[in-house]
Amino acid sequence: MKHSDPHLKENANNPPDTNFIRQAIEEDLNTNRYDGRVHTRFPPEPSGYLHIGHAKAICISFGIAEDFGGLYNLRFDDSNPITEESEYVDGIKRDVRWLGFDWKEREYHASDYFETLYGYAVKLIEKGKAYVCDLTPDETRTYRGTLVRPGKDSPYRNRSVAENLTLFRGMRDGEFPDGARTLRAKIDMSSPNLNMRDPVMYRILRAHHHRQGDDWCIYPTYDFTHGQSDSIEGVTHSLCDVQFEDHRPLYDWFLEALEIYQPRQIEFARLNLTYTVLGKRKLKVLVEEGHVSGWDDPRLPTLSGMRRRGYTPEAIRDFCNRIGVSKADNLIEMGQLEYSIRDDLNRRAPRVMAVLNPVKVIIDNYPEGQVEMLDAENNPEDEDAGTRQIPFSREIYIEREDFMEDPPRKFFRLAPGREVRLKHAYYIQCEQVVKDEKGEIVEIHCSYDPETRGGWSEDGRRVRGTLHWVSAEHAVDAEVRLYDSLFTEREPESAADGADWMQFLNPNSLEILNGCKVEPSLVEATPENRYQFLRMGYFCLDPETTSEKLVFNRTVPLRDSWAKIQRGQK
Repeated sequence: MKHSDPHLKENANNPPDTNFIRQAIEEDLNTNRYDGRVHTRFPPEPSGYLHIGHAKAICISFGIAEDFGGLYNLRFDDSNPITEESEYVDGIKRDVRWLGFDWKEREYHASDYFETLYGYAVKLIEKGKAYVCDLTPDETRTYRGTLVRPGKDSPYRNRSVAENLTLFRGMRDGEFPDGARTLRAKIDMSSPNLNMRDPVMYRILRAHHHRQGDDWCIYPTYDFTHGQSDSIEGVTHSLCDVQFEDHRPLYDWFLEALEIYQPRQIEFARLNLTYTVLGKRKLKVLVEEGHVSGWDDPRLPTLSGMRRRGYTPEAIRDFCNRIGVSKADNLIEMGQLEYSIRDDLNRRAPRVMAVLNPVKVIIDNYPEGQVEMLDAENNPEDEDAGTRQIPFSREIYIEREDFMEDPPRKFFRLAPGREVRLKHAYYIQCEQVVKDEKGEIVEIHCSYDPETRGGWSEDGRRVRGTLHWVSAEHAVDAEVRLYDSLFTEREPESAADGADWMQFLNPNSLEILNGCKVEPSLVEATPENRYQFLRMGYFCLDPETTSEKLVFNRTVPLRDSWAKIQRGQK
């Protein structure tokens, strides 16, 4: 993966395209370990939607395969029918495609290997390397021991091969109640690695499977499914979260005991991001308890939420490349993600004008009933973006915060007697203010200089302030949603220290502004269209838009707001 900041690399002395995963793959290619092949996979469990942490894993596994001219699979590790749904399968496929990867015909499901996995389990029983155990879950945990105390053998560990085969067949045929028996690997109850202390391979569970229906009442565990699925698919390099590093000896043990093709497992650090949580279970709690509107809520770090908020797949891939690959856990600032988003949108997002907190300006010396169409550039960063025409009339809206009656010294916007430039239009000068009975400003009366059309003065005089605006007659009503961090703590899970992490939910993470005014060109917008609202930030049209009301989500502000938050906390 490429890095722009040497401090983000695992080793600053390595060449830009080098990390420990690439070095391992290059070593295997040099030794012809897998006949010159590179074949990776991304194996999500369909128990929720993908988040930005999964994006990192996808970019590593699929990106490396692309760079080495290899292949990659999308495989659903769907061996737990309690938590898995077809909805999640469809959502995952949609998100991976949106991120820019095409696994072509190589879509697989671990559940399609259930018969093969059952045969593998029988083979291990026949080799004396697996047995049926009658211990309850609580007893199994007690017998397992601890990090400082070795486990002890199950009293059922020495059953004969014949008895184990009969009992395992009975488990499959539904002869025993749920949880009554398990099939366990016979390894080493005194191993310092708890994963090697006779791990469970199969459990009895009567639950409807979203692909296999009710064909099975026993299901393999993840540890017994994962490596064998990699082997079946011909994967060369199984790239996964560092939390599976302690599982690697078990991964290898199963493959060696079965005497089948053996991929190489390599682990990398998971992504940790400030002001959010990335655990799928925690995200599910936020969704199911109604703290957010759904898996695609723009405040969530899910890919569907980020897409709805206006993040681009190119920016997410750039972010994943920038943060690099490491073994050690690290915490990535949200500002780094927003930098990639802002950098990408700056190049591609059309510039438009929108007034979020409008106050009316009446230009008294502008002809009543006259409408001019003024040229406006769509994006100064894009030579091919062209221009559009925007209407200008006697009455316009500007931002309420762009006017002050008694401004401080460095306020360079509109004030009594002060002249400012209207973007793409004219110079105007404030002449009078009209207030209601409560003292609230309802109208600002101005004069304009007709010799400054386009926002430039031929006599060379300069003004300090440039304001965005929209024509009152032509403005379109819009709802604008402003998003803040979902949590008030930089590391909500660590700050909880065993307590409820949800205590740090930000009650002000969403602010909805009604009565906003946007230029009429935005009527043609479609969901996920992204724009820069001049001086206000980047925004995306939300799918909840109707023919009566446009709805926009703020993607990111124009400048990094996270540094300011952190300074305030210090």
